[in-house]
Amino acid sequence: MRVHVADHPLISHKLSVLRDASTDSPTFRRLTEELVTLLAYEATREVSVEPVEVTTPLTTTEGVRLTSPGPLVVPILRAGLGMLEGMQRLLPTAEVGFLGMIRNETTFEAETYAERLPDRLDGRQCYVLDPMLATGGTLAMAIDFLVKRGAREITAITLLSAPEGIERLERDTAHIDAPLNLFSAGLDERLDENGYIVPGLGDAGDRLYGVVD
Repeated sequence: MRVHVADHPLISHKLSVLRDASTDSPTFRRLTEELVTLLAYEATREVSVEPVEVTTPLTTTEGVRLTSPGPLVVPILRAGLGMLEGMQRLLPTAEVGFLGMIRNETTFEAETYAERLPDRLDGRQCYVLDPMLATGGTLAMAIDFLVKRGAREITAITLLSAPEGIERLERDTAHIDAPLNLFSAGLDERLDENGYIVPGLGDAGDRLYGVVD
């Protein structure tokens, strides 16, 4: 698995505002979208394209277009939805699938409760959106789910990652032959005893959408 942690002052600035406990939900959502667009620019550097002839006002020339079938964007519900618009700004024609996954707060393991994806993903590049790579169980399960349906390459995009999560992800996906990539805006110090990223930014879903009891 190839791991890329962003090194850009604009990303660092926006991430710092996200960390601030006083940042309200509307600002948090807007900055999340902007951060994802910046991350997606790098994450899609190797998106599949094919040559195409383009007619300009003066002549014809060679260009490229996304191959078909195009990339599939998969936000992990619910917090991943806050990243979707930022990704769609860069890939407006991409199809979107959904995975509903939740972390069991006792075992810290991921559980799937819903999915809306094609039955087969043969030849597809998939981009998985999840704000936090903490224990790594959710992303590992999502990647395994997509590979079993035939995805040929998977790129995960996160706002923050913990070393423990990256280690778990690498270990749990070691058997997968498909290329795997991780793009994150920041790599934090560690997980606390409750499995939350430190220093982190809190619960991304709650900060995006508010606390739902």
